[in-house]
Amino acid sequence: MERIVKRINLAYYLIYTITILATIVGYIFTSMNENTVDVKSQLSINLSSFVILYILVSIPAALSIFHKKTKKWAEIEDNYMKFEKYAIGATWRLLAIGFGLVFSVVAFYIIRTESMIFCAGIAAIALLFCKPTEGKIISDLKLEDSEE
Repeated sequence: MERIVKRINLAYYLIYTITILATIVGYIFTSMNENTVDVKSQLSINLSSFVILYILVSIPAALSIFHKKTKKWAEIEDNYMKFEKYAIGATWRLLAIGFGLVFSVVAFYIIRTESMIFCAGIAAIALLFCKPTEGKIISDLKLEDSEE
């Protein structure tokens, strides 16, 4: 089980690393080039609408679908298959939510509105709920401590 936690943690921390890199690149790019997109332009409205809509749909959908799938995976007899399906599902959940985080940061540096910071904050908090631990895996898959 420790191997599964490490595998999911790799995706988890990779998302935060990409977010930090996007922040650094965005900061450097905007500090060298002070031109920003007008907040009232069609590009700004479309981009912010897309990011907000993505955040509003992806977070509840990813959490809900993963929760429903864990109920099915808990019924699998083969522990190897159960852990593999869990690891793949958890990674996809992280990617779905993490994309919103990275995209919000990138959108912030393009259009410079505080709503994109709020979207990034919401996605970052949602990612905290997805942080993999052995206890969470045991709970999700309804495992006994003796089955580890």
